[in-house]
Amino acid sequence: MTACGWRWWKVGLAAVAVVLAAGCSDSLPKARVLPGPDAPVDPQDALCRSAARDPGRVTLHRLNRAEYNNTVRDLLGDTGSPASSFPPDDHGFGFDNNADVLSMSPLLMEKYSHAAEALVEAAWRRGAFNACVLDPAQPEACARELLKTFARRAWRRPVTPEEVERLVAFVALARQQGDTPEAGVKLALRAVLVSPHFLFRVELDPAPTSTVPHTVSDLELASRLSYFLWSSMPDEALLQAAEGGHLHEPEVLEAQVRRMLADPKARALVDNFAGQWLYTRALDFSQPESRYGFDEPLREAMRQEMQLVFQEFVTGDHRLKDLLDAPFTYVNDRLASHYGLPKPGTPAMTRVELKDHPERAGLFGKGALLTVTANPDRTSPVKRGVWVLEQLLCKGPPPPPPDAGGLAPAVDPTLNIKARMAQHRVDPTCSGCHTLMDPLGFGMENFDPVGRWRTKEEGGAVVDPSGELPGGKAFNGVTEMRAVVKQDPDLSACMTRHLLTYALGRGAEEQDRCTVRDISQQAETRGGRLTDYILAIVRSDAFLQRRGEAEGQKP
Repeated sequence: MTACGWRWWKVGLAAVAVVLAAGCSDSLPKARVLPGPDAPVDPQDALCRSAARDPGRVTLHRLNRAEYNNTVRDLLGDTGSPASSFPPDDHGFGFDNNADVLSMSPLLMEKYSHAAEALVEAAWRRGAFNACVLDPAQPEACARELLKTFARRAWRRPVTPEEVERLVAFVALARQQGDTPEAGVKLALRAVLVSPHFLFRVELDPAPTSTVPHTVSDLELASRLSYFLWSSMPDEALLQAAEGGHLHEPEVLEAQVRRMLADPKARALVDNFAGQWLYTRALDFSQPESRYGFDEPLREAMRQEMQLVFQEFVTGDHRLKDLLDAPFTYVNDRLASHYGLPKPGTPAMTRVELKDHPERAGLFGKGALLTVTANPDRTSPVKRGVWVLEQLLCKGPPPPPPDAGGLAPAVDPTLNIKARMAQHRVDPTCSGCHTLMDPLGFGMENFDPVGRWRTKEEGGAVVDPSGELPGGKAFNGVTEMRAVVKQDPDLSACMTRHLLTYALGRGAEEQDRCTVRDISQQAETRGGRLTDYILAIVRSDAFLQRRGEAEGQKP
């Protein structure tokens, strides 16, 4: 491209991005505050039986880094993960796909522009756009078909003739600047990739200020579905079902969900949903003290163990609640040695049964979880207890008082951590929360800061893994503790709340209480598998509908 061409490229690209934004009538993200702990829902709640469901609304949803990488992979065949160099995504309600916090900055727009140029050039060299041959004398016909096809896939909807002609106009612009038709087509392709129709998941309200719910279009539903299950764009089969107007049909919708879950791209549920819900992603930032023998091979084995176990719940026949006590796991020789299990005789991750090691069954025996919920130098019953309360029971405690600190230094080092933590419950400002948090953490005290089994703490004190919850439920050890948690009536609704939050890209809030209850009950009635929860979510009004926002109403 000529120097002059470079100048008009920058100007033209910005202009096209603005022009192509026409029709995006939604607000930019604003942060929301996480609501307080859930109260138990009465299964016979008359209000939920009679009240209409509010589907809520989702702010204009920018693709996050994982979604961008997956989308350009499926659109262009690029596996270079260009979004890895983008600014980190903010989190809301525990997930980085929350539309309310996915803002747009000048730096990020610049990153998108550079990525678009690199992606188009690389794809052009690979021959990804060789659908037709550009005739130097009359290139418009070929360019028109190429750009129409590409924009349809990139924007996840059919494009209008006017939109196509605005893109084809870049060919004429290139000719005016002394450049080749190829340069004009490349510029148009870049424009597609910096358009809001690509960077955002656009959903339009027929009456933006009306709070009356309306059904999302089939094309909008296709994107909701694909970014929920794949963190990526709809494929051709899903796009055709939407364009044919059949995706809202219950049998078609279920068939698409089952097909998509069987696709390798459903691995995105493992990486992006489970990775955040179960804190597996946080393992990257754990730095236990060297005396615990934690190293990179062990970190990677722990990560793969959690991923492989959850993958079985995506594709297998396990009830979602069985995550708490699944009697199998995946280990290699390094991780098996760390756990005190028989070595499988290979560095590859291997499925093993845990009937002789019940302490390792389920989530609470996994080194990844135990490591990220510990301190670098010691265990943390508080962190482990809070994880159980927030991620499994949705009963997270309020924030600690401003003057709350760690363990007081003047303690008898021969006491176990349970005895030392007792002093927190002497202080009335701390006793309420610690009475709720600490017992669940004590149930995992047989695991050291990196998940090794122990019966004594480092100072020699005998581990006491017993606890008693408010209401009198007592347990001794991780096996009894997880049974208490699994029997908790709030477990199913809490798992639903996290999955619904991720599926919608917005927080599940007070108005969603009845929706959460409905989804939970439907899923458990149908078998309680992850697939049952997903199908109940995609059939719900919250997934199939949205509403506008009254003027002056805060999002």
